Amino acid sequence: MNSNKGKAIIIGGGIMGLASAYYLLKSGWKVTLIDKSDLSHNCSHGNAGMIVPSHFIPLAAPGMVSKGIKWMFNSRSPFYVKPSLDFSLISWGLKFMKSATQANVERAAPYLRDYHLLSKQLYEDLAKEESFDFGLEKKGILMLYKTEKAGEEEIHVGKDAQKLGLDVEMLTKEQVQALEPGVKLDVKGAVHYHCDAHLYPYALVSQLLKYIKKQGAEVITGSEVTGYNIQAGEIKSVETSNGTISGDLVIMTGGSWLPQLSKLAGLSIPVMPGKGYSFMEPNSAHPIVHPALLIEARVAVTPMNGQVRFGGTMELAALNNKINMNRVEGIVNSIPQYYPELQVEVPQTDKIWYGFRPCSPDGLPYLGYSKKLKNLIVAGGHGMMGISLGPATGKMVAELADRTTLSADIRLYDPERYN
Repeated sequence: MNSNKGKAIIIGGGIMGLASAYYLLKSGWKVTLIDKSDLSHNCSHGNAGMIVPSHFIPLAAPGMVSKGIKWMFNSRSPFYVKPSLDFSLISWGLKFMKSATQANVERAAPYLRDYHLLSKQLYEDLAKEESFDFGLEKKGILMLYKTEKAGEEEIHVGKDAQKLGLDVEMLTKEQVQALEPGVKLDVKGAVHYHCDAHLYPYALVSQLLKYIKKQGAEVITGSEVTGYNIQAGEIKSVETSNGTISGDLVIMTGGSWLPQLSKLAGLSIPVMPGKGYSFMEPNSAHPIVHPALLIEARVAVTPMNGQVRFGGTMELAALNNKINMNRVEGIVNSIPQYYPELQVEVPQTDKIWYGFRPCSPDGLPYLGYSKKLKNLIVAGGHGMMGISLGPATGKMVAELADRTTLSADIRLYDPERYN
């Protein structure tokens, strides 16, 4: 691909890194993407594959603090903070508590809505390209609830969504059941976000990787960033475990490793890894048609690639590669409460996938130029919304690189807001 714009170095090969590479190549940049893994196990592979304009409320919302404290002592609960004297967790927790206000939610909602809707449109465009077929389906997402209390809360949020112009419908028990003829439901009702969609993440990530390589991107795996050569407020080169890479522009993604990557550059970008688990089951005997969120259990259910993926839980703790079977059992136990005919066994450990969602303290992403290092763009901290916000992030990274008008307003996402 012809390039006269210079060379961009992308750190991190998850959805943010791959989407940034895709749009930078289209805009005429040379691209080198580096990742410390072999790219077979990043957080973008095993997630629920949901595109969610419905998620216009940041994680740091009123009520989450009290729920978090209540759930903290139950290792099977949907949101689990592993008790720890880790300074970074305590510092992140204090910032989270400060952000969990109604004012924060109201301010963020229209910005997050626009960010997600832009991404959904870009997915629709991408799905039309001949190199891509990642199972994009626009059936919306069902928010299934079992209790009056959860129903009231969901309907309230649904009405707020309608005020924001999103396509949302409140459904009775009978109406939901009519949408799912193949499987019996035990719910009080649902809120159907017609504005949402879903896809098969493994196909998406694999196809993006193949595409960027074909377009001339250099992809270096098994390469850990060890430092930066900074001169006169610019990163001149990135030091890695496999040598030095020079470039004109650096894009720092890196998911839950963003704090370490940014610290090497003298920046403080707080992120806590929220570990989530998922596993696949056949979608045959009682087929599920619509993706759903089981509200009280906080479990995601997504039909994809002829199977159904069950995923969920948010375990805030230091990065670790242990599988906490209590968390997985929490997911498994919740399934028959909503789908009584589905008797799912606890999967073997080799069938359980886990990944770390990069959670910022205020529940908002980081996107934009660093003020301290003038050729550094940060794109991270997307929490549970990585796949949903991937293409919009990639497109705006390319727009930032080209210093052109942005497709959405990113003023709330300043990467140095905690510096």
